Amino acid sequence: MRRTVYNEDHEAFRETIRDFIANEVVPVYESWEEAGHPPRDFYRKLGELGVYGIEVPEEYGGAGETGFKYQAVIYEETARAGVTFGSSGVHTGLVLPYLMEYATEEQKQRWLPGFVSGDIMTAIAMTEPGAGSDLAGIATTAKLSADGTHYVLNGAKTFITGGVLADLVLVVCRTAAYDPADRRAGLSILCVDTKSEGYSVGRKLQKIGLRTSDTAELSFTDVEVPVENLLGVEGKAFSYLTHNLVQERLAIAVGAYASAAAAVQFAVKYVKERKVFGKAVAEFQNTKFSLADCQAQVLAQQAMVDQALELYQTGELTVADAAAAKLFCTESASEVIDKCLQLHGGYGYILEYPIARLYTDNRVFRIYGGTSEVMRTIIAKSLGL
Repeated sequence: MRRTVYNEDHEAFRETIRDFIANEVVPVYESWEEAGHPPRDFYRKLGELGVYGIEVPEEYGGAGETGFKYQAVIYEETARAGVTFGSSGVHTGLVLPYLMEYATEEQKQRWLPGFVSGDIMTAIAMTEPGAGSDLAGIATTAKLSADGTHYVLNGAKTFITGGVLADLVLVVCRTAAYDPADRRAGLSILCVDTKSEGYSVGRKLQKIGLRTSDTAELSFTDVEVPVENLLGVEGKAFSYLTHNLVQERLAIAVGAYASAAAAVQFAVKYVKERKVFGKAVAEFQNTKFSLADCQAQVLAQQAMVDQALELYQTGELTVADAAAAKLFCTESASEVIDKCLQLHGGYGYILEYPIARLYTDNRVFRIYGGTSEVMRTIIAKSLGL
């Protein structure tokens, strides 16, 4: 089916990204998996390529483009090659919207040039050992000092993507006492320099997938954060998080669709080459029917993703729309990738085959950004249920 969601500029960018992946990522990707993340200089290469500055205004060193479509192209091309850009997606897909929407002019001048170049890598710390999807349950605290010059941050976070290599972390914390009557009140976002005394990176978590993105535990012990590093208005973070979850869930939907589409292409290539009982696996009716089902699901995902991208571009993508796109694409992608792995037989279970990486990488799509169960709750509420 012909796609109309991208224009000539997007497609030219796609060719640039495709060449970059072939030359700079694929040949060394295995070493990244062994290390648990790309080398730090790789992010500077992405900065030089212009990846981090696409949506950043020109006065801060960016290209000044609007919308999410260029990021969607990156998700599609990395999936097509069976690789990832480490924790780069968090940097642009999650953190940048907060900085663009809520940072002061002084903060933008201070952080965005380094953000664009890759000299300042970022992460966002929401999840805690006792608070995952329930953000209102966040217990990390930040108390204003007696002289009003800084906050004193204490607490712990877990599952923080980019947490090992980050230079600046947006920490969601409680700056007002917990109020059972209004659990969402009193949350704020502090931008924490990772070189601060009392800031500590704990375990680098070993995951079954996304093995090139550094995911870590963080702890804060009396970390002093200047008041100038408060992002937005104190106590308003819950509404900020809700607002930006729309883009996060759109990004996950795009990633899931891209992975499913790539899985079909990997499977088609494999079954044409692999012979069983004297003929290619592609010649069996079961293979043809299975891949036909997969392709139909991919096209349905594509239609939903493309509509969501267009709605987001015009500011019309609702919370429920984003939840529906994430739910459908992630659940459907899991089915598609599982079928495509099955067609690889035993080789589908071997990590040197891209389908194996897609299988393990894709599983988290149904968890992060809000689980499938949370998405169903949001959609049900939109139906008045």
